[in-house]
Amino acid sequence: MSNVIVVIGAGSIGQAIARRVSVGKHVLLADLRQDNVEAAAKVLGDAGYKVSTAIVDVSSRDSVHTLVETATAIGPVSGVIHAAGVSPSQAAPATILKVDLYGTALVLEEFGNVIVPGGAGVVIASQSGHRLPALTPEQDRALATTPTEELLALPMLQPDQVTDPLHAYQISKRGNSLRVMAEAVRWGKRGARVNTISPGIIITPLANDELTGPRGEGYRRMIELSPAGRAGTPDEVGAVAALLMGPDGTFITGSDFLMDGGVTASYWFGDLAPK
Repeated sequence: MSNVIVVIGAGSIGQAIARRVSVGKHVLLADLRQDNVEAAAKVLGDAGYKVSTAIVDVSSRDSVHTLVETATAIGPVSGVIHAAGVSPSQAAPATILKVDLYGTALVLEEFGNVIVPGGAGVVIASQSGHRLPALTPEQDRALATTPTEELLALPMLQPDQVTDPLHAYQISKRGNSLRVMAEAVRWGKRGARVNTISPGIIITPLANDELTGPRGEGYRRMIELSPAGRAGTPDEVGAVAALLMGPDGTFITGSDFLMDGGVTASYWFGDLAPK
């Protein structure tokens, strides 16, 4: 039985990471949309990877648990790449919290129960989590450790507290990195590791939605005024993920890697700083 790399979210970033870490392994590609997963499977299959596909709704425990069962029936799960999510231009605050925050907690919990010793996971968060003002220690702990099924009931996440899609996205992505820190302790007891990557603007279909959406002008300004002066590519995220999931990253777990071309640096200390 081949070791299995589970890719949740069959978009550009998930594929880029899979290409780096899945040679000689079985890739289980999962996505909410059948057309997405079939297109990604063809690309990876034509490139020589052994691929299976599945449909998953990360906001449903039953769906995620079924994915775990599908993966473990193929072989030992040695890698999890969680790259699924919705952006502020794609959904209302409640949906963003359910998919991006609760869904990630669910994936970490369910796959943390089966990840094999020596295994590794990467969660794709976002630079947006780094632009949220500091939370209280109590709020940090709540996002990190509240039981998954109680997470969306937290007072700080109620509709009167989170009224804007961007705020929902920011708090979800901050929550992802905090959740991974806490889960790294549990995954470590199985001899496995897990980290987050917080990319900036990476040119993908989702990013193009943002660049042409209601916040497009702001996103273009972020790129122009960042130290790097450009957007990133999925392959650059793949390179960082390959380090984190591979033999050179075995001392790294529970960490968050911000890779945004310096946008966050410019937001706090440069030309993007709020006036």
